[in-house]
Amino acid sequence: MEAFSSLGVGCGLLAALSWGSSDFSGGVASKRISSFQALILGSLTAVAVLTLCAWFYRESFPQVEDTLWALAAGSLGALGIAALYHGLAVGSAAVVAPSSAVVGALFPVVVGTFLEGPPGGRTYAGFVLGGLGIWLVARSAANGRGLGLKGLGAGLTAGLGFGSYFVCIAQAASSGIFAPLVVAKAASFVVALGMVALLRQGVPSPAQSPAALLAGVLDAGGNVFYMLAQQNARMDVAAVLTSMYPAATVVLAAVILKERVAGFQWLGVVLCLGAVSLIAS
Repeated sequence: MEAFSSLGVGCGLLAALSWGSSDFSGGVASKRISSFQALILGSLTAVAVLTLCAWFYRESFPQVEDTLWALAAGSLGALGIAALYHGLAVGSAAVVAPSSAVVGALFPVVVGTFLEGPPGGRTYAGFVLGGLGIWLVARSAANGRGLGLKGLGAGLTAGLGFGSYFVCIAQAASSGIFAPLVVAKAASFVVALGMVALLRQGVPSPAQSPAALLAGVLDAGGNVFYMLAQQNARMDVAAVLTSMYPAATVVLAAVILKERVAGFQWLGVVLCLGAVSLIAS
């Protein structure tokens, strides 16, 4: 199999766009409700959308093995989000966010190399360039006290959670596209409920945050495109391309919210585009 087909390239980039847009919407929602409450609403919406798609395409409930992989994916992905939120609360966003994004992309590369053998030289060069681009574009400006390393452990843990999601959900693809994702997002919903109960925040009403509901729809789209991408290519390549989602978040924040974007973040966007060119060549 080629490292990536043209269809895989398109689906990988669409997944990055969808997930980046979902993160942007979730960020907007988190200004009115807590991040975990937003995760509940988003997960619930994603389950509804994916269930409707599974019914429309007549996909049956996943086989036992695929169900277990999907449950693991959803739970680990939700725990990765929890670790990310904790890291952002106790440490520097300039360390936590990029470390989680890069580790989330790197972990599937390690697993993919072990399972499928090493990719070509150009693909590896694209991985390196993409990793640097992801780090730069996800990195926020350091505060006046300097960058520091507080929260790095949480960022690395979050990255392992995200990377594990990429690996586990790819193993569940034999039962279809939508049905395994329904199971995964249902698991994320249950984990999110547990987080809210633990923090005693209360379950939000859907009317409280339309942005969180939109985030769930976009998240469902990102998951579907990732499943399609990894079906048309190596899992590690699909994961690296979709891990460029912070670029979409940064661009949307600059265009819609008029937020200032640092020069190194724009450089990161350019490096991500260069990485896509190398990976797809």
